[in-house]
Amino acid sequence: MEYRSLGRTGAQVSMLCLGCMNFGWGTEEADAIAVIHRALDAGINFLDTANVYARGSSEQMTGKALTNGRRDRVFLATKVHGKMGEEPNDWGNHRFHIMRQCEESLKRLGTDHIDLYQIHRPQPSVPIDETLRALDDLVRQGKIRYIGTSTFAAWQLCESLWVSKELGLNRFACEQPPYHILDRRIERELIPFCQTYGFGIIPWSPLAGGLLTGKYRRGGTGPEGSRYEKGGPEQRFTEAALNIVDALRPIVEEKGCSMSQFALAWCARQPGVTSPIIGPRTMEQLEDNLKAAEIAITDEDRQKIDSLVKPGTHVSEYYEADFGPHPHRW
Repeated sequence: MEYRSLGRTGAQVSMLCLGCMNFGWGTEEADAIAVIHRALDAGINFLDTANVYARGSSEQMTGKALTNGRRDRVFLATKVHGKMGEEPNDWGNHRFHIMRQCEESLKRLGTDHIDLYQIHRPQPSVPIDETLRALDDLVRQGKIRYIGTSTFAAWQLCESLWVSKELGLNRFACEQPPYHILDRRIERELIPFCQTYGFGIIPWSPLAGGLLTGKYRRGGTGPEGSRYEKGGPEQRFTEAALNIVDALRPIVEEKGCSMSQFALAWCARQPGVTSPIIGPRTMEQLEDNLKAAEIAITDEDRQKIDSLVKPGTHVSEYYEADFGPHPHRW
């Protein structure tokens, strides 16, 4: 397993990050623990979860998997922002919510500190200095080591750097954006920004929600137990996206790997990327994903992908179908 610096921090993380979103939302506890242990044995030391994943169950399962000395081997990341209850202050990027949810995440994870605490989504109605001050206090208290963001635009990160400098607060160390072969919009502005100012990049959805696994075909259904077993939504499985998937098949066959392995390897070896997040639901999916670390991406491979999807562009509005307006959309 290859290890890389998380931005300018110097902290070393594996080139693949194990995402724990499925734990509690399709993966039972025993299976989740087995997946985490196998990932650690394979050299992955970077785990990413969030308080909202299965309303805390993912964090609990992750914490149980890191007993018996395993916690010290792991760079553990979680997130805050989403709705965790029915009260008006049970979500958001304000101090009231952040301080409470950090304590709750620490309990669920069974640890005395979080290595990377990330703001799950931007919230323009809350001034960034409010958010950064709360996070800075948590760093000074020793409850978190580094802070980061997810799905922030470059201008929002630039604003955060200015506020951190003006007020003497800890700065964000990394950003977690959506990024994969079908959606390359972050190459326009976000990646150059992160490279310039020393932000790590931890892409989520590097397989486009399963579309880049190659298991879904035009007009057909997915494998039994898959997310889109009965067929994908028209908004995501657009004609343009499926055309690219079809064009990828001979490329990955020539490489002698699965489409998911190729897509992950391409993402992991793009300039500026630290660690794409894999999100296996089963041990079989994990084993497939792990092999991506062994695949070399050549200049010829990059040229083939660039000919299919031009740098800085995207293929379809698949993102908006599931998540709303894309933060890197111009």
